[in-house]
Amino acid sequence: MALVEPVPGAPAAVAHVGSSTDDRALVVADYHAGIERSLRREGVEVRSRATQRRERLCRLAEENRVDRVVFLGDLGHAIGTPEGREREEIADLLDALDVPVTLVVGNHDGGIAGEFDVDVTPPEGTRIGDVGFAHGHTWPSRDVLEAETVCVGHEHPAVRLEDDVGGTRVERAWLRGPLNPTPFEEHYGEPVDARGDLAVFPAFNDLSGGTWVNVDGQEFLAPFLPDGWSRADLFLLDGTRLGRYDRV
Repeated sequence: MALVEPVPGAPAAVAHVGSSTDDRALVVADYHAGIERSLRREGVEVRSRATQRRERLCRLAEENRVDRVVFLGDLGHAIGTPEGREREEIADLLDALDVPVTLVVGNHDGGIAGEFDVDVTPPEGTRIGDVGFAHGHTWPSRDVLEAETVCVGHEHPAVRLEDDVGGTRVERAWLRGPLNPTPFEEHYGEPVDARGDLAVFPAFNDLSGGTWVNVDGQEFLAPFLPDGWSRADLFLLDGTRLGRYDRV
């Protein structure tokens, strides 16, 4: 059984995080509550999708019968303490979830610790069972890297697809492949027993943009990518495997 299994058709996965198969966590990355306010400041008029985001996440938690929800960073969007509509959105979301919540601190989450009733991890991530969790904006801890599966966000990976008549569309995507310990050992200056897989999650928020991983000139945001893989395959949300991301 895979320890981390994507939910078909959704930017989310179920992680088996304990000694029992009943210990299940719903894992999502880059929720970016309150993003619409930021988009309006940039001149993009868009109605709030806070209710739709909350209802979708709660439905996924209920349908998959999870015991915990793990946010892989960037629960909020503003960098700093959430205020106004963003704070209301986060509070409403946490009130609606009837399971414990873990927030893996991301680069947008600096002001969230202590503001809400959630378990907040250090920026280098945490490990629950044999699954490691980090946001990806900084180097994961050695303990996280030595898990069987390492989950990160931050990249918002997306793929640009072309049809036979030249039309294009962009879809959110997953990246997954075996860890390459070399860059992590160079960073830490000592051996790192990184033998598992590294999974990069799509953004839960469909307004947050992303890294078009198959377009020339696009660069990864995480300091350990792409060298942190020995190879990485690209998957659509529906589970379609497109092959190695650098050959799509």
